Amino acid sequence: MRMSKLFMPTLREVPAEAEITSHKLMLRAGLIRKLAAGIYSYLPLGVRFLKKVENIVREEMDAAGAQELLMSALLPAEAYQASGRWEVFGPSMFKLKDRSNRDFCLGPTHEELFTQAVINDVHSYKEYPMTLYQIQTKYRDEGRPRFGLMRGREFVMKDAYSFDLDEAGLDKSYKAMYDAYCKIFNRMGLDFTIVDADSGAMGGSGSQEFMVKSPVGEDGIAYCDACGYAANYEKAECISQDKPQIKGDLPMEKIPTPNAHTIEDLVSFLGAEPYNFAKTIIYKADDKYVAAMVRGDREVNEVKLKNLVGCVDDLELAAFDAVREITGAQVGFAGPVGLDIPVYADKEVALMENFIVGANETDMHYKNVNIGRDFEPTVVADIRVIEDGDVCPRCGQPIKTAQGIEVGHIFKLGTKYSKALGLDYLDENGKSQTVVMGCYGIGVTRCMAAIIEQCHDDNGIIFPVSVAPYQAIVIPVNNKQEEQMRAAEEIYESLKAQGIETLFDDRAERAGVKFKDADLIGVPVRIVVGKKCGEGIVEYKERTAEAAEEMQRDDAVMRAVEFINANK
Repeated sequence: MRMSKLFMPTLREVPAEAEITSHKLMLRAGLIRKLAAGIYSYLPLGVRFLKKVENIVREEMDAAGAQELLMSALLPAEAYQASGRWEVFGPSMFKLKDRSNRDFCLGPTHEELFTQAVINDVHSYKEYPMTLYQIQTKYRDEGRPRFGLMRGREFVMKDAYSFDLDEAGLDKSYKAMYDAYCKIFNRMGLDFTIVDADSGAMGGSGSQEFMVKSPVGEDGIAYCDACGYAANYEKAECISQDKPQIKGDLPMEKIPTPNAHTIEDLVSFLGAEPYNFAKTIIYKADDKYVAAMVRGDREVNEVKLKNLVGCVDDLELAAFDAVREITGAQVGFAGPVGLDIPVYADKEVALMENFIVGANETDMHYKNVNIGRDFEPTVVADIRVIEDGDVCPRCGQPIKTAQGIEVGHIFKLGTKYSKALGLDYLDENGKSQTVVMGCYGIGVTRCMAAIIEQCHDDNGIIFPVSVAPYQAIVIPVNNKQEEQMRAAEEIYESLKAQGIETLFDDRAERAGVKFKDADLIGVPVRIVVGKKCGEGIVEYKERTAEAAEEMQRDDAVMRAVEFINANK
């Protein structure tokens, strides 16, 4: 492609809207442009990048025996109503009505629709196992779309679904997808970690996430170097750790704590340690309110709490007015004693003695509180967030934590959707059995952002060859020098003839501008034709190299072809 003809509107300044590196570079390099919050157009370089990522996914899915199809993004409500997820998705689902007042949505995911497709056309056990997939645009009305392609309201996703006769068959299908995902992310050049995960609204018996470690990741990862244990924060099991306690059968006592709304305030005011306190936090869960208790130096894991409570919609902190009505006090003084809503206490709270809690009275707390004598929790369970240095639940060694970007998620759905929607088959004895399902997703556009988050420097993107919009670029230093232009053109044509996707920077720009653009858009190989072209000498540079090398132009072409073919 001649760059004089390429639509590549690069930007020199970082757009004010961009917060993270991938978002900044995709805008600056002319890959995307914003249409609305969480909605982007893909420009030519962005489309080529997207197609490269899609093709890697497609090739490995096909190699694993999956079959591609494509479903509508505009979907009738009935399928989601049958599975119960019309309500579960809540405000994150784009819902609309047609002219006949029938309910539709823009598809957030397609478990129900794939299940229906198989119900209609597959009936015998002889037709199983089967894995179907699509690469398609999804829609979710994110409350806070941000970070460019990382969390958008419109995004491209690969979703696949396996259909098996029994759990043993599901195990095989799940393993095939697990292996395919490893190949996919390795080919994309991603450094990823596989973690145990919460199944969330998808349901099912188990799931794992493929996470790319990144400081801008929205998901927390807990992992152990000693044994290989890894889980996201939502799933990571917390082993209770006891702390020094005040011993003895001491009477509960109400104490004044003026303006001490936080644990930090209380620690300062009372001269105690954070682990001497138990925080009581009021949540709204569907149409009811619940209280969650964790030690003062811990945080509530809202996903664990949501699963424990069994609420359908999103769990959320109670509004200030609701807290005042429930407790009779301002926010910051809630406590479990005398509270008439369900109280969910973390396991570590059950180990505490003579601890301090809010008194449900503004500017007052209780000290010397004990479970069993002063209040009884509704449930005691693991509801806290795991922290760096906690005990590994598998081997007992210290846990490490990091932030990560979820790029893939695989689920063992079991019979959740097949039972709800009536997906059965006749076995060899003519008896009706329920199909066992798996679900496998990859955030295709999120992968694009994750790649750039891991593959960049101060000068721009460093595309792995496998996903680079163009694999090589030929730059003549001086467009007015006929010899340089002719040599550059010959190198360009030679690379193209050998199957290399090549840019020819024939623009009437200064050499420095051309070099900066080549680095910004992340072209893996650069060949520069300059003053020595009459001697047959050019400069060869790989994007990751510190400096260029002078060599004969045929050698440069051969080197480029070898490097690119070895890293596709």
